[in-house]
Amino acid sequence: MEAALPHPLNGPRVVALGGGHGLYASLSALRVVTDRLTAVVTVADDGGSSGRLRRELGVLPPGDLRMALAALCGDDEWGITWSEVVQHRFRSEGDLHGHAVGNLLIVALWELLGDPVAGLDWVGRLLGAHGRVLPMASVPLDIVAEVELDGVTSTVRGQVACALTPGRVQAISLVPEDPPARPEAVAAVQEADWLVFGPGSWFTSVLPHLKVPELARALHESRARRLVTLNLAPQPGETDDFSPQQHLEVLRQHAPDLAFDVVLADTGVVDDLDALDKAAAALGARLVLADVAAADGSPRHDPRRLASVLDEIFLQKR
Repeated sequence: MEAALPHPLNGPRVVALGGGHGLYASLSALRVVTDRLTAVVTVADDGGSSGRLRRELGVLPPGDLRMALAALCGDDEWGITWSEVVQHRFRSEGDLHGHAVGNLLIVALWELLGDPVAGLDWVGRLLGAHGRVLPMASVPLDIVAEVELDGVTSTVRGQVACALTPGRVQAISLVPEDPPARPEAVAAVQEADWLVFGPGSWFTSVLPHLKVPELARALHESRARRLVTLNLAPQPGETDDFSPQQHLEVLRQHAPDLAFDVVLADTGVVDDLDALDKAAAALGARLVLADVAAADGSPRHDPRRLASVLDEIFLQKR
């Protein structure tokens, strides 16, 4: 039986970077380990409810920000209820079909307050969120991917297109090329004790943070220790057939001067331990193997298991 984790009185200052379901999994674990937690979230989504609001109102896509806030809700009745509310999607034959309640709430506060961060802070207060959620940039972004298929390289634009395109993604860039980083996100990175990358869609959730120049500079210059949590399975359409070590090699290609301290991988996904260990060492990191996957065999992280391992790493017990 896994030991119960004590409720954190403070814990390390942790910044988790990513988006979507991967960041949700990371935050669900990290909020148990520390109460000084900040999520820095990608703002490139152009599909579904987020894409519709982005196109219609010119706002940041709220979906990944909403998911991060939902992950930070507590396990009490208040937290569980509000997490379900903000994640709820309308089902209808009309214009509201597919919209998430939380997306509409976030955008309403943005319109009323005129400040994306203030709006997110208000939603966090309503939800009783155990941490803060920040966008990585001040403007909506488009991801442009270089994709190789049958020996021919082409480019595709947009997060949904990048995720669904046939072929293998080689590299990404952002439009605009030099987007303004949110100063609150830069400050959080500069003040952090730990920076946590992944899990998540590698090219559309994890790597974009390294393409926002001011944020990337802070990630390089921060005195924080850096940890990358590897995925449990390749992302269909993005990283088909990628091995765990290939994820690290792509990370190094996009940020060759960024050193890491720890690479965390689930024991069940490692086929070539020597190759993965070498790829981690190339980043300057040591490899930590642990059972962090859900017990039912699905390719998702178990929040309790992941929290326990992260806690040991932060306390330098592993």
